[in-house]
Amino acid sequence: MLPFIALVLVVLPEVVCYTHIAKCAIGNPFPIQHKYYHSGDFLIGAIISQLYMFSNLIMFKRHPPEELVGEFIYFLARWIYLASMELLSTHDKLIPNYKCDIQNKAVSVIAGPNPCYFMAAVLSIYKIPQFLYGSAPVLNDNIQATFFHHMFPNKDKEVLGILQLLLHFKWTWIGLLYISSESGEMFAQSVLPMFTHEGICFDFIAVLPKEKISADLNEMIADWLRTYRIIMESTANVILLHGENQIMIFLRMFPMVSVFEDISDLRNGIIWIMTAQMEFTSLPFQRTWSTDFLRGAISLAVPSRDVLGFQKFIQMRNPVSEKEDGFMRIFWEQAFECSFPKPILNEDGGKTCSGEERLETLPGSVFEMSMTGQSYSVYNAVYAVAHALQAMLSSKLKHRGMTDGGKGMLLDLQFWQLHHFLRGVSFNNCAEEKISFDQNGQIEAGFDIINWVTFSNQSFLRVKVGKVDSKVPPDELLTISADDITWPSVYNQKYPLSLCTENCRAGYSKVKVEGKPFCCYECIPCPEGKISNQTDMDDCIQCPEDQHPSNGQNLCIPKAIIFLSFEEPLGICLATIAVSFAFITALVLGIFIKHRTTPIVRANNPNLTYILLTSLLLSFLYALLFIGQPSKILCLFQQVAFALMFSLAVSCILSKTTIVILAFMATKPGSWTRKWLGKQLAISIVLSCSLVQAAICILWLATSPPFPDFNTHSMPGEIVLECNEGSSVLFYSVLGFMGTLALISFRVAFLARRLPDSFNEAKFITFSTLVFCSVWLCFIPTYLSIKGKYMVAVEIFSILASGGSLLACIFFPKCFIIILRPELNKKGQLIRGQN
Repeated sequence: MLPFIALVLVVLPEVVCYTHIAKCAIGNPFPIQHKYYHSGDFLIGAIISQLYMFSNLIMFKRHPPEELVGEFIYFLARWIYLASMELLSTHDKLIPNYKCDIQNKAVSVIAGPNPCYFMAAVLSIYKIPQFLYGSAPVLNDNIQATFFHHMFPNKDKEVLGILQLLLHFKWTWIGLLYISSESGEMFAQSVLPMFTHEGICFDFIAVLPKEKISADLNEMIADWLRTYRIIMESTANVILLHGENQIMIFLRMFPMVSVFEDISDLRNGIIWIMTAQMEFTSLPFQRTWSTDFLRGAISLAVPSRDVLGFQKFIQMRNPVSEKEDGFMRIFWEQAFECSFPKPILNEDGGKTCSGEERLETLPGSVFEMSMTGQSYSVYNAVYAVAHALQAMLSSKLKHRGMTDGGKGMLLDLQFWQLHHFLRGVSFNNCAEEKISFDQNGQIEAGFDIINWVTFSNQSFLRVKVGKVDSKVPPDELLTISADDITWPSVYNQKYPLSLCTENCRAGYSKVKVEGKPFCCYECIPCPEGKISNQTDMDDCIQCPEDQHPSNGQNLCIPKAIIFLSFEEPLGICLATIAVSFAFITALVLGIFIKHRTTPIVRANNPNLTYILLTSLLLSFLYALLFIGQPSKILCLFQQVAFALMFSLAVSCILSKTTIVILAFMATKPGSWTRKWLGKQLAISIVLSCSLVQAAICILWLATSPPFPDFNTHSMPGEIVLECNEGSSVLFYSVLGFMGTLALISFRVAFLARRLPDSFNEAKFITFSTLVFCSVWLCFIPTYLSIKGKYMVAVEIFSILASGGSLLACIFFPKCFIIILRPELNKKGQLIRGQN
């Protein structure tokens, strides 16, 4: 497809919104030159680069003969230098650095991306304004750059737009192909660090082979085959392509490689991302080739608008009536596969061109009827020059009188004088778009995001799906509608991915794989207690204290608040046991009170017995304080009441055992223990032991009392509402004192186990204290190892078990005699047992 400039080079004497079609033609001394203007018009020169090949070369049947080399219209540096010099010379006379007439003067030059570097070397010497409709060349001379006006938007915005496009679709595994030129090297150098910093990796980075028009075609084909194999072996589904128009010709050859080489067809599902300087270009023999490989491609493009009358203007082109247009005739023959009569060469050219063929009947792969971005840039460049000339004329008319309508003034203008007016030009074109330049001569515009949609008839459609806005902050450059994108058919319109490794789903984190890019990693489950709630997280995160990970470790959920309640089976069971033990204790107390006059009750110190049974009764009832939702008052009473009641019970046992030993020692003649016997001794032992425990409890409550607390760490998925002991030292001091009393009682009872006693109460006390001590010795490690509400259950069980052992071992034998063997409850039996 030829751009707009290949069809017409417009010269506008005035600022108007229609195209002036020149009728006169002036002979072209060089085969590469075509002119359209009236004598005396202000001229706009254009230097473009194009590539044509004739069929024998394409079919590889024979090398082109030397006499046909002229059929190549291929601008090398020497052709560009020649064209640039001719612009500076007198009409039809190439005399370098000399121009004898003041008319037919080129006021500016428009160039495509390829010839501009060589053109600048000549034209910049004369300060001629130069418009570039392709990407900016790499100019080592800042002076040359001064005379360039870029119709191509800022390339930095293009790179940022591509980056945000990749990040938008989370394409982090891509390939990069770029042309072998200074601009390609600069593109790669700017892309690599920026993309890597944003988390994008490159599966491959390859330089596209140079296009060669030489006899060594095999070398060129081999280079492209190597590039093709790189693409085939890649695992990246997205390939970033930086090139110029002619690259599309070679890119279209990729799907055809498998026909000639033992290589599989081009991998399906590749999403090409192309830079804005690329347009669709094909050779005549490629008209029947499939364009499916472009389906779903995304390219940045110079924004283009529909210009009123452009398509009508294109349809009016006729190579018969415009015989002076050599470009038109060559294009016509190649596009319609025909030839115009050549009387000089007597050969059969096949189908003859009538000149009546219609351009709109050509497929899009051969010729596009719509105005492309490059053609739109040329259109705007022409009008920019016209507006600058008009501004320059207006400025001169303000300072001089009206002579010759002002045209004589402009005929005497110098090239450099137009730069000032070009920098400040700003106008609305016929497409109602504002055109202006910044201080560096760069057009103030962004880029369109184009999605390529292909059809089976080798035609295609460019669909605008977004834009890169140059006037917004860098992080907001990209606007895109993903729902409007047509993806390659292999994806069935599903969202495509391009990753080195499948995304680590929530609940997993990434681990780097040694020797591979950072985009390649392994996924490992989050450790216990941590989650990852997004894909591809580098590290798992800890849940808040009041939350815990879900089963999939992908979100934090609130922990359930638990405590030992009366509604659950364990709470019901313990409460029932406590109430049952309390009832039995009360029943035993009632039996002893009822039979308080019997010898067995009187012989066992009834007051201590009543105190012991009452303390056991209260201990069983106080165990109920440990069940239910903890509160501040309950926490204060739980441990203190339990400690005081059990200390009272154990001190009673110690007192009973001590009195038994002293009583038997007093029976010996002259024993000094007689004076210790009596109620005062029993009360003294009980009070002294109870007061010591009470003092510890008061110190505990005064310094660091127990309090209700939310334990978020003991259970992984639950918050335990419990009574915090406050001071662990004082808590274990209370238990330690109670244990000490129990050990002393056990020791004293153990010494009295062989005393003569019909009911052998010392032995019962020994066994009960042994069970009591065993229970609390087992309690400490169990309490420290268990978690949650079961800690409370263990403490309740220890209270019930130790209290039950005292009740059973000390009082059940006596109750058995009182109720079932009353004949043994006599004084004579007691005396006999003692003897």
